[in-house]
Amino acid sequence: MFRVLNKVFDTNQRDVQRLIKTVVEPVNALEQETMQVPDLAAAFMDLRRQVQQEGKSLDDVMVPAFALIREAGRRVLGKRHYDVQIVGGAALHQGRIAEMKTGEGKTLVASLALALNALDGKGAHLVTVNDYLARVGAEEMGLLYRTLGLTVGLANRELQPAQKQAAYGCDITYVTNSELGFDYLRDNMAQSREALVLRADHPLHYAIVDEVDSILIDEARTPLIISGAAEKATDQYYVMAKLIKRLKRGEPAEPGVRTEPTGDYTIDEKGKQVHLTEQGIDKIEKLLSISDLYSRENMDRAHMITQAIRAAELYHREKDYIVNAEGEVVIVDEFTGRSMAGRRYGEGLHQAIEAKEGVKIENENQTLATITYQNFFRLYDKFAGMTGTAKTEEKEFLDIYGSDVLVIPTNRPVLRKDGEDLVYRSKMGKYRAAVEEVKVRHVTGQPVLIGTASIQTSEELSALLKEAGIPHSVLNAKYEAQEASIIAQAGRSGTVTIATNMAGRGTDIKLGGDAEFIMGEAIEQNFGLSRFAPEAEAFIKAVSRHDAQAHDLGLKIPGMTEDFIRQAIELQKATDADHVKVKELGGLHIIGTERHESRRIDNQLRGRAGRQGDPGSSRFYVSFEDDLMRLFANDRVVAMMDRLGMDDTQPIEAKMVTGAIEKAQARVEDRNFSIRKNLLEFDNVASKQRDIIYAQRREVLLGQDSEVEESTEGMIADFVDSQLATHLPVDLPHDQWDIDGLKAAMLDAIPQLETFDFDALRGMTPAEAQDALLGATADAFDARKEELSPTMMNSLSRYVLLQVVDQHWKEHLHGMDVLRQGIGLRGYGQRDPFTEYKFEATNMFNDMIDTLKAEVTKFLFRMQFGQTV
Repeated sequence: MFRVLNKVFDTNQRDVQRLIKTVVEPVNALEQETMQVPDLAAAFMDLRRQVQQEGKSLDDVMVPAFALIREAGRRVLGKRHYDVQIVGGAALHQGRIAEMKTGEGKTLVASLALALNALDGKGAHLVTVNDYLARVGAEEMGLLYRTLGLTVGLANRELQPAQKQAAYGCDITYVTNSELGFDYLRDNMAQSREALVLRADHPLHYAIVDEVDSILIDEARTPLIISGAAEKATDQYYVMAKLIKRLKRGEPAEPGVRTEPTGDYTIDEKGKQVHLTEQGIDKIEKLLSISDLYSRENMDRAHMITQAIRAAELYHREKDYIVNAEGEVVIVDEFTGRSMAGRRYGEGLHQAIEAKEGVKIENENQTLATITYQNFFRLYDKFAGMTGTAKTEEKEFLDIYGSDVLVIPTNRPVLRKDGEDLVYRSKMGKYRAAVEEVKVRHVTGQPVLIGTASIQTSEELSALLKEAGIPHSVLNAKYEAQEASIIAQAGRSGTVTIATNMAGRGTDIKLGGDAEFIMGEAIEQNFGLSRFAPEAEAFIKAVSRHDAQAHDLGLKIPGMTEDFIRQAIELQKATDADHVKVKELGGLHIIGTERHESRRIDNQLRGRAGRQGDPGSSRFYVSFEDDLMRLFANDRVVAMMDRLGMDDTQPIEAKMVTGAIEKAQARVEDRNFSIRKNLLEFDNVASKQRDIIYAQRREVLLGQDSEVEESTEGMIADFVDSQLATHLPVDLPHDQWDIDGLKAAMLDAIPQLETFDFDALRGMTPAEAQDALLGATADAFDARKEELSPTMMNSLSRYVLLQVVDQHWKEHLHGMDVLRQGIGLRGYGQRDPFTEYKFEATNMFNDMIDTLKAEVTKFLFRMQFGQTV
């Protein structure tokens, strides 16, 4: 019965079949005809003409476009899109999240939707998680796009603004998520049109986000922030780092055991929070010789102490961060294991960690511009995503982004065998058991990939493997330079590789190794030629196909010798032989040394084996000392092990334990989703305000002179209306109007109104008073334009608007930061913190707008060139 119901409600399968019928089959029908097209670029540009001049939609031209793109891939890359890849391309065009297993060719799938969506001339972005993937994608797929007559750009942090403008002006642009987000924020801080790097007309039109779960789920808890130096003493962090060493960690109150917490502070590991006890507060006040830690003048000290304790207790070297050779504290991404150069923890936490490590403390920063990834990607007219693991997070994608997940079938069946988890009493017990398994498989020559959750774990395992005499490679944030080559060769027989998380590595593990990768690296190093240059690509492909033409193609590359060509051919033969050997040994074996708090990360590790129908296997080793099990799993399982007298050499392999792990992961995923949703709710308040401010700035930067003048006059009129509402309220009799107050306020902003008869307003109705004062203000503005000249007045208006808006927006963001940090305390007064935040943030914004209008008015009427009055 359930199988029948599953078939009825399996909308994924129905959607795939629909795309096969409406897209794949028509594309296949055009294949022979398309193979006869002599000039693919001319044919593709004809589709662009149909879209831009004849008004056809992208859906109308999707089938012939996909047929041409497939043919371009076949001709210049030697890769023909599989039918399932066509399905994936159609899903990406529809703005959906496409889930594709590792090794299914996501890079090639993206080319379909990117090239199609570039036809309307508004630009398409491929967003990656790191610079390496962006560069390789742009170089490799650039051959295909240029064959179709499209331009390709790569936007990275090394480029100058003019170069970035050119990159974003291309039909297709490859860029990392962080660089794209920061470019958007920087554009909204630009002081001139020339400083904009994103397109002025359609800056965010269409994007495909690679490793979409990593970017939009995992990284969504950390907003993008552009900061400037704030004037705050940093040496106090050293003082606090020493002071907390005199405090004692206690245990929180426990119902039925004790009603009060013990010690000077308690730790909430799940929420990564610190709570001072009354005893601790008293001790700190004595140590600092102050009377009230939480008074207004001591708020900064209280905050620094809390961050110092968090740094000491909750953030660990070699796991959460590393200290590099320059003595800088560098964050390690918990999901990818990569170092995040340039990223810093906020709210003084990074400074607290620097003080703890005894390195130089960088100045605290003040927020100048910020946005969450959720709200940033929702700015796109249309965006899609692709990853190997997304279905488990479909609810979040739907709730936040309005995108569903389509699981794309694999081109060949997955043959990987996934073993049940083995659960040990202690960490060391599971490590030794994992090493024993590596020994057994290494003797046979089967390649092994060991996945770890932290640098510390990878180095502990490395030490055990060295002790056992097993040669191996280590990949973590300390060895990122060798990342691609280590991963590319992890499928060779006898290879053992330790990797700290595998999300977004972007390099396939091919059984027997990747001869093409090695040849490409050698060509770049020896001949200074990109591996993606047409002549290099042609040589590498010919060698991989054992084509006799490879010799002649190699000699066309300047400097390439007969000896190099011979070595390349021998390398390919050896790789092919090793591929057969590794398949016979069972393919790549995956060992997970810990269950991650997200099932997706575990699936990403497993997905490295069994690509494109290859054999493979996987098994996870877990202990009850792991963070996930210790914090979230069921204590009854541990008690059962104790009752049975099981020691570290006896693992549990039972459905009950697997169920406990999955429930623990589900609880953590739910908690993290709540954190992200909560962050988004708060950011939505700022987002609406940000939209208003950025729209105003864009109008000032890009608008016509007449539009800027209209905006300026509107702000001046609003200022006048606000002063009338304040001093001449309509619900008060005329004899209670504050004419003197109105006159003082108006003359302070507009000294040109000195001759205006304010006393005459007493005999007028509110409407007449408004008309009179607005008329006089308009006349004064016209006179000001004549005084400066209309052109100069317009330049002054643009300058003043940008300067005043930027200054007050910066101050407003600081105020929002302060409000956000303290708003949780409202819960103790039985008030909803979010409602309070929304109410106060709205009032702050309205006050800022009023102040902004007043200052714009004052500057426009008072500013002189060369001086400010």
